[in-house]
Parts: sequence; C-alpha cells; structure tokens
Amino acid sequence: MFKIGDKVVYPMHGAGVIEAIEEKEVLGERRQYYILRLPVGDMKVMIPINNGAGVGLREVIDSEGVKKVFYILRQQSSAMSPNWNRRYRANLEKIKSGDVYEVAEVVRNLMKRDREKGLSSGERKMLENARQILISELVLATELEEEKAQSLVDGAFA
Repeated sequence: MFKIGDKVVYPMHGAGVIEAIEEKEVLGERRQYYILRLPVGDMKVMIPINNGAGVGLREVIDSEGVKKVFYILRQQSSAMSPNWNRRYRANLEKIKSGDVYEVAEVVRNLMKRDREKGLSSGERKMLENARQILISELVLATELEEEKAQSLVDGAFA
C-alpha cells in the first residue's frame, strides 16, 4: 500500500505523486481512492486502493533505473514488424505493461523509425504518448524540470 507523498507510475498515464487518500462513493459503492496528481499535463486521477496492483501501479524508478533507461534509449532499434498494424499492437502492449524499460524501447524504436522513414499519424501520436509517460517518470525520478528531462531524452538520439 502506498502513502501520501509517494511517487508512483500509473500505466498509460505516467508518473505522479499521491496527494491524498480519500473515501468516495462512486456508482453507489464507497471505496478508498488514491488521489494521484500527474505533474506533466497537470491532471488528477482517482485510483481505487484495492485495485492499485491490478492496474499496475508501481513506484517510480531509482537512479539505477534512470541509467538503464538512457542505456536503452542509446541502443540500436529492436526488430519491428514491417506491418504497421502488428507493430502498433506490439508497441501498445509494451506501453500498457507499465514497464518503463519497455516504454523506453517504444520511444527509441519510434524515434529512430521517424528519422529513417517517417511515422503514420497513429504512430506519431503513440510516440508522443510514450514519450510523455517516459518523461513524467524521469522528472519524478531525477527531480529535473520537465524541459530538462525532454532535452536529455532527445539528446540520447543525437
């Protein structure tokens, strides 16, 4: 169980800080919720406490995890299907997993593909989403400003 002030990652949304734990009635059922503030995009999300693990809520990575993310970003692209639909589904599964290293792989592969061949509008949107998720976690893990984290990620491809 997490507590107020913990830095956590909510898959498909990104990293945030638990601001409160509140009891609310939703659809006639009273439950306790984590109130998560996501600094990137300034959004608040309510996550049922008893469903936190089920949705993949986890702690933000540590400094070793940050090093591993940048190691992944600097590696060669992994093999991707030439079929747009298969590639899109495989990347979506990686993002949904909530695993920061898989999200970093998606960002790396799509950034490199964009530079080589360009991306469809769907893949461009996916890249932006994955990039925001990755940056939000790096911001909380390193306590850097969002712009600095963005330039570090972009710099990994220079």
